[in-house]
Amino acid sequence: MQPQAPGRRDPALAAEFVELARSAGAEVLDVVEARLQRPHAGLYLGSGKVEELKGLCAAAAVDVVLINAALSPVQERNLSDSLGCRVVDRVGLILDLFAQRAVSADGKLQVELAQLKHQASRLVGKGKGMDGQRGGAIGLRGPGETALETDRRLVRTRIEALEQRLRRLDVQRAQMRRARERNAVPRIALVGYTNAGKSTLFNALTGSGVYAADRLFATLDPTVRRIDGLPGAPLLLSDTVGFVRDLPHELVAAFRSTLAEAREADLLLHVVDAADPERDTHIVAVDTVLAEIGAGAIPQWRVFNKIDQIEGLTAHTEPAPDGGWRVFVSARDGLGLEALRAALAAHFAESVLEADIQLAPTEARLHARLHAEGAIQSETASADGGWVLGLRLPRRSLERLAAEPGGQSLHALLLVDPSTPT
Repeated sequence: MQPQAPGRRDPALAAEFVELARSAGAEVLDVVEARLQRPHAGLYLGSGKVEELKGLCAAAAVDVVLINAALSPVQERNLSDSLGCRVVDRVGLILDLFAQRAVSADGKLQVELAQLKHQASRLVGKGKGMDGQRGGAIGLRGPGETALETDRRLVRTRIEALEQRLRRLDVQRAQMRRARERNAVPRIALVGYTNAGKSTLFNALTGSGVYAADRLFATLDPTVRRIDGLPGAPLLLSDTVGFVRDLPHELVAAFRSTLAEAREADLLLHVVDAADPERDTHIVAVDTVLAEIGAGAIPQWRVFNKIDQIEGLTAHTEPAPDGGWRVFVSARDGLGLEALRAALAAHFAESVLEADIQLAPTEARLHARLHAEGAIQSETASADGGWVLGLRLPRRSLERLAAEPGGQSLHALLLVDPSTPT
């Protein structure tokens, strides 16, 4: 079922919803459009459309009706009663699809939490003996009400337990992020609409074997890998969950730790399916979610992927109006990837400093810290028993080390102009 406002028809939105349904394992028998001036308070759809659907469901022995809209619990329940079969809205469908795709324990916990929060308000009794709204009436108290309230308490208890476990995982993720910050390795996050090719690009840039497939939401669990082989310091690249139009708020909230990889990155690579006619709409959808999670102000480059599917379009890099870059690549065929790697290296090289420094024998602790950072490029012994070091390290690392006890010898290096490429 594809509801649309009068005078407006969006075939792409309907096609995307059909693909979501098929990805979730449903066999789509028919697509029925409905023109709505405004949603009906009790049924969402008008009475005439409900009768039409009821006949279609009976004739085709339909198991479930999928509605491409967010229904209230009352609307979902009333529609299900009227049609004589289960009704699932857009939020429920996406949650079900995420439940199938989650692989890690973390991802499964996040999806289950989102599902339970979505279902909590939909727990109702069946029949008069189970009608929670009438439970206070004389003669209606009894096992039916007890069963319903027990279900609700169990759901609340499970939600609290999941939230507690996810908070512990959040602490672990935060510790890992702080460790990366201590190493001052620049972080890049891949974001984009679902099925834009993020995982394929991730594998191409890092040499990893992350699962990548031509299907919606192939990746739910974040993965972080190093990009090695660049001039200068290595970079960390994270692959994140794909976005979609009207992404359920339950998922945005549940995946807060996953989405933190995007929120705390130094640079976002917004991967766009260049061959998709709806790419502009998808860009807006992704930017909307990024703003929701607090990542709207992070520098962003647009990476237009799948150029191999567009005749006459070649791999190239061009400045973007906002000061970033627009990069045209084919992650599958490897087109334009060297240009992207070179642009990333140049971008982050601007904050990398190279300098020579002499340390006294009493500065062994600082020498050890620089060695642990991987900042020492060359080293010779000085006449007084100290060290003459050739350093190369990110400016963020230098600032942090200079602020530590015994880091005074690094203060003079902070005067180096960070805007000068090395």
